[in-house]
Amino acid sequence: MPLPLPFLGRDLAVDLGTANTLIYVRDRGIVLDEPSVVAINTRTDKIVAVGGDAKQMIGRTPGYITAIRPLRDGVITDLEVAERMLRHFIQKVHRRRYIVRPRIVVAVPSGTTGVEQRAVKEACFEAGARQVFLIEEPMAAAIGAGLPVHEPAGSMVVDVGGGTTEVAVISLGGIVTSASIRVGGDELDQAIIAHTKKEHALLLGERTAEQLKMEIGSACPDDDALTAEIRGRDLVTGLPKTVPVTAAEIREAVNEPVNAIVDAVQATLDRCPPELSGDLMDRGIALTGGGARLRGLDHRLAAATGMPITLVDNPLQSVVLGSGRCVEQYGRLKEIFVPESRH
Repeated sequence: MPLPLPFLGRDLAVDLGTANTLIYVRDRGIVLDEPSVVAINTRTDKIVAVGGDAKQMIGRTPGYITAIRPLRDGVITDLEVAERMLRHFIQKVHRRRYIVRPRIVVAVPSGTTGVEQRAVKEACFEAGARQVFLIEEPMAAAIGAGLPVHEPAGSMVVDVGGGTTEVAVISLGGIVTSASIRVGGDELDQAIIAHTKKEHALLLGERTAEQLKMEIGSACPDDDALTAEIRGRDLVTGLPKTVPVTAAEIREAVNEPVNAIVDAVQATLDRCPPELSGDLMDRGIALTGGGARLRGLDHRLAAATGMPITLVDNPLQSVVLGSGRCVEQYGRLKEIFVPESRH
């Protein structure tokens, strides 16, 4: 039986996200979905936990254990930790004592510089990759969402991730016009933390802010009667305190980053060629990424653009599914990869 070429069965697609890392293995599908967090013991420089276990430790560790998120705004900020996290995940996926050197397809934000792209490649090579291919996140998200990217007609995707929001108009297998802004789910969390600090003199942790956003956060008025109790540290007395907040208050808190996302979508539409604009009026815009689950974001975008907005079925997995399809159909989709930068 001939060997499957050019990709071998163990090749991977990785969505190295600011909030979560997902891995897709050829012929097996998505095998890993973990938070992009590493807990390290600074005394011994050993990894204490990675992924979900490490996320539980954020804000709760003793002085000598630090929970690090090696990516910020969609790019690697701590190369060594990112490489150790990737190696841990790859070994976990392969379940072997010896590591097979896989080829890896990695999704990167469309606005990344050559230096940032090299950092991603370096992390993958250090983690044991044989070859590394990069694909732009909006393109991967569009393929994963099932949009007809190869047709001579416009498709538009808005991918709201943890660190970045990617907006792109795609036609004939290429990105015609795009915008990448460093605003995403993390920015919404920080806006909530800043709001409660200013309005209630209460210091919230990142995980509490994220929970609050998911429970009662929204992008446009819907059920403003929703309330939640938040617990944090009183900045005046230094003691723990519980404060009730309303959905309207949280919506007000996240208004600025949500506006930035809406502006990026409008700016991309402004630069779109008229022929493709007509296609988009028919097909609408696909909304994907973890941040797309913010209640009412689709209605807010629909009101701002006057176009139909479709929230894709599994928004968190679109990017890794699209990258995975490039692994499965390498021959047909290899043109989509980011070209090697000339040194």
